[in-house]
Amino acid sequence: MRILISNDDGIDAPGIARLAEAARHLSDDVWVVAPEKKHTAAGPSLTLAQPITMQRRAEKRFSCSGRPADCVITAMAWLFKDQPKPDLVLAGVNDGRNVAEDLAYSGTLGIAREATFWGIPAIGISRVKNPTVGPGDETWLAGLIGSLWEKRDEWAVEGHWLSINLPAALPAAIRQPRIGRDKIGRTAEVVETDGDRTVLLLPRGRGHDTTPGDENSVVDAGSVSINRLNWFGETRLGDELVVSL
Repeated sequence: MRILISNDDGIDAPGIARLAEAARHLSDDVWVVAPEKKHTAAGPSLTLAQPITMQRRAEKRFSCSGRPADCVITAMAWLFKDQPKPDLVLAGVNDGRNVAEDLAYSGTLGIAREATFWGIPAIGISRVKNPTVGPGDETWLAGLIGSLWEKRDEWAVEGHWLSINLPAALPAAIRQPRIGRDKIGRTAEVVETDGDRTVLLLPRGRGHDTTPGDENSVVDAGSVSINRLNWFGETRLGDELVVSL
């Protein structure tokens, strides 16, 4: 099994090293293509019609000057152009949970979404900040990924991917929560004003809003949250409305 791993925290982030270690429990054909620097809230954005630099860091390990989703495209269109494509794409482990509106903003989940455009099963994995990292975490995570891979026919339908949020400590029970609301980018700080010119800063962080049964409540209770997402975004209009337009 060929596995491609990327993230949005940068190639030198601890989370991607742990994910690569977990993946190597499952395969000896693990590739890492990750941004050379951190890209917070990059979503699925791409770098088009601009040069992208790929730097070989080690065998099967490359940094990319582009955004997180660019890592998937450069891997598919360049690195694996004349050889078999990956069987599975893993994104993460993100430094911080990806819940609620993060499903649209997250570069981690943007990686997974891009993988589905290439017809490849994908899993985005995030974890709360400042977790209690134990010596068996990578083995446990490998077991979870391996189990999901064996059951991929049940979730890896076209245009769908998985989003997993890990709690502070592992192992943990697994739950499928309701997608909640926990808005990021809700305030703007004035940094500088000069006549008609105003410089603003959108601070990092979230309100940690939660309601029973949503992702935050599940993760805060010490469980793993798992959701299946899709990029279609289509909710058909009623026939009566369409006819009346």
